[in-house]
Amino acid sequence: MSDAEGFFGLLEGLARFEHLEPPSEAGRRRLLADIFRKRRIHLLVAVEGKRLVGYALYFFSYSSFLAKPTLYIEDIFVLEGNRGSGIGMNLFRRCAKEAMKEKCGRMEWAVLKWNKGAIRFYEGLGARRLGDWDVFRLSEEGLREASGNRPSA
Repeated sequence: MSDAEGFFGLLEGLARFEHLEPPSEAGRRRLLADIFRKRRIHLLVAVEGKRLVGYALYFFSYSSFLAKPTLYIEDIFVLEGNRGSGIGMNLFRRCAKEAMKEKCGRMEWAVLKWNKGAIRFYEGLGARRLGDWDVFRLSEEGLREASGNRPSA
């Protein structure tokens, strides 16, 4: 099995856990290009033997008020059978070290409200919820409408 297949297996595991659809074949190709060719996003993997058992996917945004970059963790996932063994902590620490290396002012991520295990994990590390903030999202259709590029009927 290739590393890409191993990564996509983990991504499918996260999709099942979060009750979402995994990326399409075209989406998989874009992901690989964005990680390895365009370097828009960064991938860390955890390996046990020759098997990928976890990953973290992150990118950088920017804080205008801190005038420093922010490391944003898009995904952090460990296979169910490997949870509780320190793999998630190691992935998280590697992200924090990368944030420090890049002189980030902070590190951020989102957690599903029902994922109590992840919430306990992050709060146990001293992370705090941003109670004054709500996350908003525009879908591709919403982006077209917001940009004024609605398809003609």
